[in-house]
Amino acid sequence: MSLDRSKNLIATKYDEYGGMLYRLCYLLLGGRSDAEDAVQDTFIRYIKARPDFDNEGHEKAWFIRVATNVCHDRQRFRLRHRAVPLDEAEPRAAESEDSTVLNEILALPDKCKAPLYLHYYEGYSIEEIARILNSSQSAVKSQMFRGRRKLKLNLQEGTVIHENG
Repeated sequence: MSLDRSKNLIATKYDEYGGMLYRLCYLLLGGRSDAEDAVQDTFIRYIKARPDFDNEGHEKAWFIRVATNVCHDRQRFRLRHRAVPLDEAEPRAAESEDSTVLNEILALPDKCKAPLYLHYYEGYSIEEIARILNSSQSAVKSQMFRGRRKLKLNLQEGTVIHENG
């Protein structure tokens, strides 16, 4: 494959998946620069692996799985090497109409973030999420149940605070 053709293919894939992967990585990592780095690492792995896909769904699932793995690797690294850059000390919400919900999702335990995002923002079924996250369907259902319950409580508390404040 020629260099120009490879560049065009990568640019097309980035246009197609870059925004979705950024949002997922942002939810998992809680910071803009970390999310950008994770997306970049995901595409580097794509360039190195040059995978062949059966269909577009398989391709999208591959990108999500790799991005999730990159984020988990970064989280493990952070646990071992405690340091917080000053510009990432406070997570910033994405500019959107549902930034309150997004902030609350960011506050959820790590295991609940990805399943909720993939289901509600990307439209994946529980079965697909289980396959992507290499987990059982029952584990995904439990994580989503706990995440929704916690999200509901957090949003209700936020409403009460704003009404009284």
